[in-house]
Amino acid sequence: MVSRKVISFNGFKFEVNKKNMISTELKSHFLRLYQMAFSDDNFDVLEMQMLYRFAEERGVTKDQLDNILLNPSHNTCVPESLEEKIEYLYDLALMIWADNIVTEDERITLRKYCLKFGFLDENIEELSKFLLSHAKEQLPKYKLVELLKE
Repeated sequence: MVSRKVISFNGFKFEVNKKNMISTELKSHFLRLYQMAFSDDNFDVLEMQMLYRFAEERGVTKDQLDNILLNPSHNTCVPESLEEKIEYLYDLALMIWADNIVTEDERITLRKYCLKFGFLDENIEELSKFLLSHAKEQLPKYKLVELLKE
């Protein structure tokens, strides 16, 4: 059975299928990916394609992603679980490699997000290098997570 939620907008009430709702955490992730794509001042078509692929992998439609990007929320949050933090940061590293060029601005942005996700300052450089090296190899996310559990 599909869960429903009633929301109110400008005095009108709507019944919303919760399955189609996208969490603030996921919206924040797509906005970070979009920011990463622009961090080198060269938004490549390959980066846009990757952004839509990430959306598809998470069950977000093209229209939903377009809406997130065109109407960004000021409410952002980071994932709570370590596994999700790594997966989201890895997506950022994959986005960096989408155009086969890694700039210093992109490296700085990745390190900034590692800090924002709660990793200790002394681990940021090593974590960033780890993520970027495996993103270059296109290592599947589940294998990356397994490597970290070892």
